[in-house]
Amino acid sequence: MMLPFLALFAQATTPAPVPTPVPAPAATTAPVTDPARAPVKVRLDTAAGPIVIAVDREHAPLTAANFLRYVDAKKLDGVGFYRAVKVGDGFGLAQFGTRNDPKRTLPPVAFEPTSKTGLSHVDGAVSMAMAKPGTAAGDFFVVVGDLKSMDAHDNEPGFAVFGRVIEGMDVIRRILASPTSPTEGVGVMKGQMLAPTIRIASARREP
Repeated sequence: MMLPFLALFAQATTPAPVPTPVPAPAATTAPVTDPARAPVKVRLDTAAGPIVIAVDREHAPLTAANFLRYVDAKKLDGVGFYRAVKVGDGFGLAQFGTRNDPKRTLPPVAFEPTSKTGLSHVDGAVSMAMAKPGTAAGDFFVVVGDLKSMDAHDNEPGFAVFGRVIEGMDVIRRILASPTSPTEGVGVMKGQMLAPTIRIASARREP
């Protein structure tokens, strides 16, 4: 059974043990030659420090385009990292985004499972938060440690990876270790909400 990360977003069930991490295989894909499909760097300037994400338009074109729409429309300016989920020693995820704010949130994006994209929830992977496939919109998370149980497998849909942090994983780890409220959050999310949140001043494409 997959680690119930769907429950982490849908506010359900009891967490299962984290599987033993497996090192990510070395990349073997050929360089992207089409400029329209080349990776895009996005810099998040946060209160905890800068983070640079390589957005993978080659393997996850729909999900990558969704994230870039938020960046280009400046809808992530002023939002924050608001959730830190610790699932083991050195493992977890830090979540950020619009939190369903109707002034910021765009329509949901079609689901691109890792079984289709070939991407994986390895250390630094950036993925879409969702309650179920087809509901992901303006909330995202960064994986700390290899959590491949979040990939699609068997009858589990997993989550949609669309990029990876290439600078600033030290910042992500500081965010994951930041204080959380013992009372905020509902269901399994209780105790996972950052207090205070870590503000994102701006999200911009880099040359």
